Amino acid sequence: MSGALVIGGGPAGLMAADALLSAGHAVMLADSKPSLGRKLLMAGKSGLNLTKAEPLSEFLTRYGAAAPALRPMLSAFPPEEVMHWAEGLGQSLFTGSTGRVFPHGMKASPLLRAWLARLDGMGLERHVRWRWTGWDEKGTGAVSMETPDGALRLTPDVTVLALGGASWARLGSDGQWAGIFRDAGLPVTPFAPANAGLCVDWSAHMKAQFGAPLKGVAFHAGDLVSRGEAVISARGLEGGGLYPLSPALREGAALTVDLCPDVELATLTKRLSRPRGKQSLSNHLRKVVTLSPASRALLMECARPLPEDPATLAALLKALPVPHSGLRPIDEAISVAGGVPFAALDAGLMLKARPGVFVAGEMLDWEAPTGGYLLTGCLATGLWAGRAAAERLSRG
Repeated sequence: MSGALVIGGGPAGLMAADALLSAGHAVMLADSKPSLGRKLLMAGKSGLNLTKAEPLSEFLTRYGAAAPALRPMLSAFPPEEVMHWAEGLGQSLFTGSTGRVFPHGMKASPLLRAWLARLDGMGLERHVRWRWTGWDEKGTGAVSMETPDGALRLTPDVTVLALGGASWARLGSDGQWAGIFRDAGLPVTPFAPANAGLCVDWSAHMKAQFGAPLKGVAFHAGDLVSRGEAVISARGLEGGGLYPLSPALREGAALTVDLCPDVELATLTKRLSRPRGKQSLSNHLRKVVTLSPASRALLMECARPLPEDPATLAALLKALPVPHSGLRPIDEAISVAGGVPFAALDAGLMLKARPGVFVAGEMLDWEAPTGGYLLTGCLATGLWAGRAAAERLSRG
């Protein structure tokens, strides 16, 4: 075949196809699943968080160690451009109180339908149930695909790989491509869970709190701090307030919870020092410090018996240790760390060892918390790789 082959029908792959088609090139897109955008649709079930409306300098900090490598891509497709792009597909948007941006309809399906209609109108040739099985062993650079009609060998001028990470395998991101890369001598940083729940072995006393949210608290792990909500579950803790701590928790950092993040330690100590008369310590605590039932239950679970000394108790409320046994498994994680290192790629996200082959999306070795950062990162790297592939085609 001549033209471009995009393998992977998620946000990064679709954006790469969009860039190539917009540049006037023929594009064939292949995906292993029966339909495209399955992980995008799943993410949109609870409300499609497209991006986060905040300055790019702050936005970039959410990508940790990968921020310098991602800066060009995110600068070329920052949050405001993501919003313009979605509006161009007929989606009216709103920005929530935390800066998160959503379609008014909340779901991903209207955006995906409009996007696929646009791509089809531009001439996209798409195939489903086509699984990439590697490159031709003879060293010709041909791409091998397994299709419902049998094995197929393609020789595109450029290829964009957007095969996802290794979380939510049932939706297509099974990470099997990593074995193909390693067999071909290409580097892959091992996968690890990101944006994952935390395993906590609760006592039977916590059963009444399962499903209850922890609100108005701050989570600390290593050098990372996150204000947000987490839910107490039968298996531990999960939720957007906890997910930004994944890098530290994955490395075995201890978790502490500030149950009173808006109250200074000295003020808290002063309140707890008030005379309590014949009241029990737990009743005194309930009267002088405002804690939700879930926060009180967590305190008793992790710190009983409570210290009598006001200063010691105040310090405990400001940094409650929560014993844990690490993150949930990769396939339960929303995303992963690990993938193709940026050092193996040129400035256009092309593999240095495989000219004409570009990589985008969650295949790359980066991670970010939920809140619009994941989707924006996938869209931005897909657009960047697609434009670089289009430029290579234009040069012949």
